[in-house]
Amino acid sequence: MSRQNILQVSELTKKVRFILESELNTVWLTGEISNFVAAGSGHWYLSLKDARSQVRCAMFKGNNQRVRLQPKNGQQVLVKARVSLYEPRGDFQLILEQMEDAGDGLLRQQFEQLKNRLNAEGLFAQQTKQLLPPGINTVGIITSPTGAAVKDILTVLKRRNPAISAVIYPALVQGEYAVNDICHAISQANSRNECDVLIVGRGGGSLEDLWSFNEEAVVRAIHQSKIPTISAVGHEIDTTLSDYVADFRAPTPSAAAELVSQDKSELLDKLAGLKHRLTIAARRELSDRQKVSVNLQHRLNQVHPQQQLQSQQQKSDELAIRLKQAIGREQQRFRLAPEQLNTRLMHLSPQKHITEMSQTAQQNEQRIINAIKRIYRQKGEQFASIIEQLHIVSPLATLARGYSIVRDDKGNILRDSREVESGDSIAIQLSKGQINARVLANKE
Repeated sequence: MSRQNILQVSELTKKVRFILESELNTVWLTGEISNFVAAGSGHWYLSLKDARSQVRCAMFKGNNQRVRLQPKNGQQVLVKARVSLYEPRGDFQLILEQMEDAGDGLLRQQFEQLKNRLNAEGLFAQQTKQLLPPGINTVGIITSPTGAAVKDILTVLKRRNPAISAVIYPALVQGEYAVNDICHAISQANSRNECDVLIVGRGGGSLEDLWSFNEEAVVRAIHQSKIPTISAVGHEIDTTLSDYVADFRAPTPSAAAELVSQDKSELLDKLAGLKHRLTIAARRELSDRQKVSVNLQHRLNQVHPQQQLQSQQQKSDELAIRLKQAIGREQQRFRLAPEQLNTRLMHLSPQKHITEMSQTAQQNEQRIINAIKRIYRQKGEQFASIIEQLHIVSPLATLARGYSIVRDDKGNILRDSREVESGDSIAIQLSKGQINARVLANKE
């Protein structure tokens, strides 16, 4: 193998880092915060995880000062990050640039993703916009029949041009059924074809409250409407996808009523169209410039010494954290040492052994006493059995049954009549008493 193909570890990590940062650039992702540490330098270190994976992240002081939330473990967040590699350890990591709460952040991300996709399809193209008719006699209003928006529109129409009639197409403008209601109302207005222009809108609210007008079904329904539409959702600062797809956008429902009720002229129509086209072009140009700026910023980050400084700061923070943890472990060990020695001393104390031996001696004494009693009982039973057996073979028992024992004058027991002769003295032992006699005759 050529030595030219052999890399140092540091060279490999540098190449991998360059590939990651140049290929993936900036990403958006959501996850749960864990292992969050706010270093003394002001930098944040944490992990983002889901049910199956996790990745280490670093957010340097210059970026985290703009974060409006206080990160904590277990919190769901949406982050914008640069994919990178921590070279000293060879760890894959993310350099966080933005952090938001996952709820609002995900909605804004969904908004941007759907906006870009529908824009790529041409739904927001200026050439698809319809002009307002020169003479408006009937205005269709698609909104909640009990909301403040319909009251504002009717009030302005009555004040500016009472001759204009209004047709209300009631629809929910918030909640899970709002999308179907709005789409149905737009379809119904087009099928009945009784209006010169449609105002689709509602009053102000949070991003979640206005979300029905960001749904793809509503955007496509407005785009497919053959009747010119005016989007009038929320306040002037609120922007929805309905504003982009509608033929005209009014900052408020009242402004929409003023738009349809004012005197129309060809010049004003042309001016409104040019203004809308200019706005779209300016936004597109701004978006392109932002992309160029992001790319230039990324290239600058790759060669800027701040990148190396941040890396060294991260390494320093990591060493400080490890040192703090090591000191904590050592302090814990010293705190536990007396307790451990006391436990060992108690374990080796003779008191426990003395207690155990005392208990053993008491148990042995009781077993000896029990054994003596058992032996005494067994010996007593054996003695009684022997006495009974002796009684069975005792001559006294034989005598008690009516037998007798005969002895000669010398005390010898006679077992045969031939052992005595006529005239010999004999003693007859009975069960009770003894008889002395003399042999008169000896018969065999």
